[in-house]
Amino acid sequence: MSDIFSGKVALVTGAGAGMGLATAVAFAAEGAAVVLADTNEDAIRQAADDLTAQSHRALPVVCNVAAEDDVADLVKQTVAAFGRLDAAYNNAGVQTPNVETADADGAEFDRVQAINLRGVWNCMKYELRQMREQGSGTIVNCASIGGLIGIAGLAAYHASKHGVLGMTKSAALEYAARGIRINAVCPGIIATPMVQRMTTTDPDAMQALLAQQLIGRLGRPEEIAEAVLWLSSDKSSFVIGHALAVDGGYTIQ
Repeated sequence: MSDIFSGKVALVTGAGAGMGLATAVAFAAEGAAVVLADTNEDAIRQAADDLTAQSHRALPVVCNVAAEDDVADLVKQTVAAFGRLDAAYNNAGVQTPNVETADADGAEFDRVQAINLRGVWNCMKYELRQMREQGSGTIVNCASIGGLIGIAGLAAYHASKHGVLGMTKSAALEYAARGIRINAVCPGIIATPMVQRMTTTDPDAMQALLAQQLIGRLGRPEEIAEAVLWLSSDKSSFVIGHALAVDGGYTIQ
């Protein structure tokens, strides 16, 4: 490992499993102190214990990103433990059942926006306050191919992810001249617990999505982690406000 994040502090939401966990592990492997945030306390405590056992610095924090007070406390705990915040991956999100827009449930729409969209807004707000004070930092927001295209039956989910890209671009304009870079990663269909649940609850929709995978397989969480680390590193120092598709070719068709 190159330790490109040695002496840096990284915060990852949705770090209990899937892309968030893979990214937290990758940050730690490259030398960063890592804060793992999730609503699943058991999962992040186990992950933090595993990292600590490997001589990494790791802090688990229970956090519901839809609750602004939780997020404010998350960043406060990060700085209290490690002194600063250099990189944030706002990954926490939820999927929604496949349903036609006319038949969708309003409460479900609000739930998805609260976590996927307001949650990212909450995180950026408090991360940026710390990074603005430091005069440096990177933020990577987890959007989706759902932020780049439309898919029938997933209007609520895609609305949230299109919104994430809008916030990413606008905030990037605000802070680019102040040493803070903000970008987004747009994963395709990745082998995560969330996608596995979709396979179980809506196999027909899943098969339709898989038919569009030119590469012939699902993505791996570690492949998203590599993209996030690149966007968070000095190797991408001229990349600002970008939505990076990591999707096995899905969106080029």
